[in-house]
Amino acid sequence: MLPSSVLKHIIDCHCHPTEAASISPDSMQQLQISVCAMSTHNKDQSLVRSLAHDYPHKIIPAFGYHPWFSHFIALRSGISKRNHYQQLFQPTPESSPDFEDLFPHLPEPISLDDVLQDLRSNFASSSSPPILGEVGLDAIFRVPYDYHASPRRISSFAIPLEHQIAVLEAQLDLAVELGASVSLHSVKCPAATLDLFNRLKRKHQDRWSRVRIDIHSCSMSPDSIKQLQACKSHPNIFMSVSTTINGRSRNLRSLITTCLPDKLLIESDYNAIEPSTSQCLEILGIVAEVKGWQIETDWKEEDTDGAVHRLEANWKAFLGRA
Repeated sequence: MLPSSVLKHIIDCHCHPTEAASISPDSMQQLQISVCAMSTHNKDQSLVRSLAHDYPHKIIPAFGYHPWFSHFIALRSGISKRNHYQQLFQPTPESSPDFEDLFPHLPEPISLDDVLQDLRSNFASSSSPPILGEVGLDAIFRVPYDYHASPRRISSFAIPLEHQIAVLEAQLDLAVELGASVSLHSVKCPAATLDLFNRLKRKHQDRWSRVRIDIHSCSMSPDSIKQLQACKSHPNIFMSVSTTINGRSRNLRSLITTCLPDKLLIESDYNAIEPSTSQCLEILGIVAEVKGWQIETDWKEEDTDGAVHRLEANWKAFLGRA
């Protein structure tokens, strides 16, 4: 374990502590790193807000609506539950029995206008500058009957990518307006992600470049991330890695090698606070080995070539505080 003088400069840039059944005061007292706590749907925005309020020096709040829950969001107000989900999933005669089986498990939709108002409220009331997250796109997700059940029963229905894009674009428009950094989920849709970035660049011009975006637990190919970061239109793209997700991929080391050294972040992507530190130290070790960076054993402000110094500087740049 690294000394506390070094640990306090490590940032877990993406995790989900409020998904745990509870967060004990002892675990928060023992936490020596900083963590960026993601929200994902309408039930956990307030949990993240409360956690950041209680531990402002350890928790960076992130407010946003995850693509896995984007089917809960109606693009127009006043639509009935049945009409919303029928229009979204377009059940055929063959799939109609499956739709009727799933329908009772689906919540009443919330309007996109209400989502954006909720985000505005959370950003305005946050004691520390929040980021937008977790938001994004996912081309392979299938809707579960109950996301929180174990084991999780999965339906045959996917959330149309066009709907996900509409929900994401509205949230990114808000990030541009507020100057917020973004933690982005992008799974199996690099072309759609780049197309959206290009459209937002045309829409917002220079304001788009001032919004920093982290593609978290990046599952893109090294070629895709190289294309994004080499693109002059998108100098604002960062990438973070975790052993939780990226550890399963043979591309992890080549992805780290490809990523620009000043655009790289680390994360745990863990759904409990206790393992956050060990998970971050594990991915820190891999990043340092691949990049040829030394990990500091004590903290000296002038040691700017150290791995933790570099990653902390990247985090500050991601937040726009460099």
